[in-house]
Amino acid sequence: MLKIAFNGFMMALADSVPGVSGGTVAFIMGFYDRFISSIYDLLYGNIEHKKSAICYLIKLAVGWIFGMLLAVIILSSLFEKQIYQVSSLFIGFILGSIPLIINEEKDTFKQLKKGILFCVLGITVVALITFANSYLHMQEMKMSQLSLSLFLKLFIVGMLAISAMFLPGISGSTILLIFGAYIPVITSIKEIISLHFSAFGSLVVFGFGVLFGVFTVVKLIKYCLEKYKVQTLFMVLGMMIGSFYAIIMGPTTLAVKQLPLDLQHFHIIYALIGLALVLFMQFIKERSE
Repeated sequence: MLKIAFNGFMMALADSVPGVSGGTVAFIMGFYDRFISSIYDLLYGNIEHKKSAICYLIKLAVGWIFGMLLAVIILSSLFEKQIYQVSSLFIGFILGSIPLIINEEKDTFKQLKKGILFCVLGITVVALITFANSYLHMQEMKMSQLSLSLFLKLFIVGMLAISAMFLPGISGSTILLIFGAYIPVITSIKEIISLHFSAFGSLVVFGFGVLFGVFTVVKLIKYCLEKYKVQTLFMVLGMMIGSFYAIIMGPTTLAVKQLPLDLQHFHIIYALIGLALVLFMQFIKERSE
């Protein structure tokens, strides 16, 4: 019970920050296959498989909820006040995760001819969306001002964010960051915890997007990983590489826009802490094996 809950806790910490996903943590710590299979069995398995999946996912969810609440309370203020330090930490997460994922799937990543175009595609998609949000002066997302366009965007972003969580690569929080929704969603969740419900309707729509993603995308991801594993993992790798740009431009998505992260504002100590956290998770996996 405690080990599975701890796994969920570590997933939540990754899911809450732009960088690597909870799926990456599951991949690094060695329970990714069980996680995806349990989600699939819960949705599409027989009664026995559903019972086993529910038991496992409840234990995982206990740790995940605790980790997410803790992260939201801390990150909503840190991201505004210490954006460059936090962004440097996120970069450390990714720098540490990319080599581990490549090493875990080295036979797959040797097939460059089959996957390199998908890697470039992943980089391009993330870079283009980030560019659009950073330079085309898209309107700030205000969660309390309900509108059809806001609901549509939140639904799509929620669906994409949960999809990213299930993949060993780019995080759901990076998707939120790319679309300019990270701070609005994190702040709204913190306000709900503080019993302020002005953004409740927007979060409900976001939640429906997440649920829709769970019911539709998990099956697609499982299919892609089984039938087109090389192309899928190269695409994920490309999105991880592209997320460096998303994190660099993250300060420009704040309500009070800041300059993009550059060498002058980069904090090497925080990047090393992010790197160390990834290595710590790898160490836990090796010890458990």
